[in-house]
Amino acid sequence: MLSFLASPLLALAIGPSVAYAACPYAQQMGLDLNARDIPHPHPPSLAAHQSHRRGLGKDVVMLMNRIAPGTSELYISDIDAGNERPLLSDPVFEYHASFSPDGQWVLFTSERNGDGNSDIWRVHTNGSPLQPLVITPAVEDAVVLSPNGRHAAYVATEGMIANIWNLTNTPAIAATTNKAVPHGYFKPAWSPDSQWIAFLPTAIRNGLELSIFAIRPDETGFRKVIGKDGYALGSPSWSAEGKRIVYYEMTRETTWDAHSSFDVNPANSSIVSVDFATGTDRIFPQHLGNTSAIGYLLKGTTKEGIYSGTTYYNTTARSPAYWDANWTYRFTDVFPTVNTAGRLAITQKQLGDSAVISLNATGTDNETVFDPVARGILSLSSVEQGTSGAFQSSWSSDGNWLTYGVGYWFAGRASNGGWIVRSKADGSEAINLTTSAIPLSAGGNNTLNTGFPSFSPDGTKIVFRVWGADAEDGDTSQLGLRIVHLDQVTANGTYPIAVLTNWWDTLPSFSSDGTKIVFTRRVSGSNYEVCTIAPDGSDLQVLTSSEANDAHAVWSHDGRIMYSTGEYGFQSECALYDNTFQPYGQINIMDADGRNKRALTKSLWEDSMPAYVPGEFL
Repeated sequence: MLSFLASPLLALAIGPSVAYAACPYAQQMGLDLNARDIPHPHPPSLAAHQSHRRGLGKDVVMLMNRIAPGTSELYISDIDAGNERPLLSDPVFEYHASFSPDGQWVLFTSERNGDGNSDIWRVHTNGSPLQPLVITPAVEDAVVLSPNGRHAAYVATEGMIANIWNLTNTPAIAATTNKAVPHGYFKPAWSPDSQWIAFLPTAIRNGLELSIFAIRPDETGFRKVIGKDGYALGSPSWSAEGKRIVYYEMTRETTWDAHSSFDVNPANSSIVSVDFATGTDRIFPQHLGNTSAIGYLLKGTTKEGIYSGTTYYNTTARSPAYWDANWTYRFTDVFPTVNTAGRLAITQKQLGDSAVISLNATGTDNETVFDPVARGILSLSSVEQGTSGAFQSSWSSDGNWLTYGVGYWFAGRASNGGWIVRSKADGSEAINLTTSAIPLSAGGNNTLNTGFPSFSPDGTKIVFRVWGADAEDGDTSQLGLRIVHLDQVTANGTYPIAVLTNWWDTLPSFSSDGTKIVFTRRVSGSNYEVCTIAPDGSDLQVLTSSEANDAHAVWSHDGRIMYSTGEYGFQSECALYDNTFQPYGQINIMDADGRNKRALTKSLWEDSMPAYVPGEFL
């Protein structure tokens, strides 16, 4: 997925209205902060949300997998890193903090209203009182106060409310934005005189390329400060006198290295300064206070941490509801699936050996179904690297059988084996339905990696994807979807396998009525879409068409399709994320014919692999 979120840059006015309640200087102006004056389009607490669900007479869950930091806590210290301490006495999940101009307040993003529900809060530097500033179902993030204390600029994904206006929805910016592709505006930074906001648009240039632009808070003066073909220029910061802007610069390819867990050490970037008025006079020197010192974060290597000039501070310091009213959300491990009796099967990737386990919908009665490491099929080292395991289990409609893929995935699929396995629900009577080999070459030129199976509702078929050593080079005989017919037996005692597609297809899943198979197809060199096809190969439909990637589609309990999409894209600079592949995927839902698409999640993180659990099983 290579795409960016439509994240508008917003400004919060400090003016005569209820928005005063969201102003860090409201008390100084003699105004009373009242919670009822603060925008609250969603219930501000989990308890309120649960009460609302009980009022509906419903208690239903959508399981999902989120790739995000496990914890995030704000710390504060003296400038020399002394007196380090937690900022909050009751941290939940906070990040992206900034100081008020007078140094008395810290503004930050918190998810205390719900996991993934990013809102803006503030607190004194002593940790109290904790006060909400902007609270909506959308993502609000990256808040910064103007030096004169009159405005706050921040990034949000939607939700125009009282005295918050969209600075980037202006004719000048609209003329440069291709709204047919994912786009966004990130990282606002005020000039010292409060007359300009520097920020980063993503739709004006190619995808991961970032340039620095500026606009006045009255929406005038929009202009480009500096850009460079093939590069990302990010995190702009002003010099104390307001004449220069300093930023990091890296190649477009390096943005991947910077946020992945594989290549961060060799990733290279530079800190650059240019004249704001002209965008020229480049020098290679964040300014700290009213000094000429540059503060920056070093990622990767053994010296990761916060620096000033050449001084290393601390290797452990880190730069600092949308819930559907009818459902609550719970996090789970990968590839959750629910049978008709309400029992779950998942791949236990985080806490186990990527084994298939089953459990009740309440999380009890865990049972290991198939552990590929314990059975001696896969090495522990490959499982720990995340490149192999027992993936995408699927229940038979009677709940007595499970099928799953066992083997090597991701890049490993081209050289190592993958098998379709069927077993009883307790893991007994496990048999391979396909042949493969480790390595693939040991089985001959036509040996395939097979994986990601799905049972037909009548239990007579299993659809799965294949991949061969020459698939990358376009050998269509080693690409696509296949169907194994369990109600037939060949002369040599095996189940016959039919070719369904010969395209770059993966992650198939039968609909509950058996008339459609949803799957992901690579339709061009770097673009994936969600498709459906009949089990006989007819009626191929491409259901998505965003310029981003749409993938990992599954059927909901009511016959709709849920899938992961990159169309909303990054909600921050991709290079600032840590140890994550695709920090921009959100979960969408649509009708089976592709109509009525809408988002089910809105977060800064990668959300995927949804599964609805009806209330009678909870």
